[in-house]
Parts: sequence; C-alpha cells; structure tokens
Amino acid sequence: MNKDLILREKLALQRTTLANQSTFLSFLRTSMYFLIAGLSVRNLLEIENALVIEISFFVISFIILLVGIYNFISHKKSIINNKKHVGDYQLEYYKL
Repeated sequence: MNKDLILREKLALQRTTLANQSTFLSFLRTSMYFLIAGLSVRNLLEIENALVIEISFFVISFIILLVGIYNFISHKKSIINNKKHVGDYQLEYYKL
C-alpha cells in the first residue's frame, strides 16, 4: 500500500527516529563513562577493594550498553510497525 504522507507526518517520523538514535547515544555515553571510571579507579584511588569496584563498574557499563541496545532495537521495531498507521489509514476504517 503506497501512502502519500504529508510533510508534517514525514517530519514527525524523522523526529521520532532521530530521538530514538539520540537516546541510544545517551545510553552509549553513559556506558562509556562507567567504563572509563572502571579503568581509572585503581590508578586514582588507593583503597582495599579497588579491583571489586573496577569489576563492578565494568559490569554496570556492560549492562547499560545491553539495555541501550535492547531499547534501541525495540523502539525501532515499534516505529517501523507504527508507520502503517500514518497517512490515509482513516480511509480504511470509513470504508467499513
């Protein structure tokens, strides 16, 4: 089904896609912050459990990265799935 979208609807889809990408990049940035914290904790602080804290930062970083990837993929599927409701979908319901 070929739908002629008006400019406003096309721009709304683009904004939604860009917002999804921006959110993924925020997850990636936060994950990198935790990774850098894990790499530098032993060099900057002299505490007993520096290795445990370092490993915990690495685990948190990995978890945040996985959550970000899952969030990005699920929202991307949702955006693609909801594109079919944009445009002249109302005509289908009025025909019934």
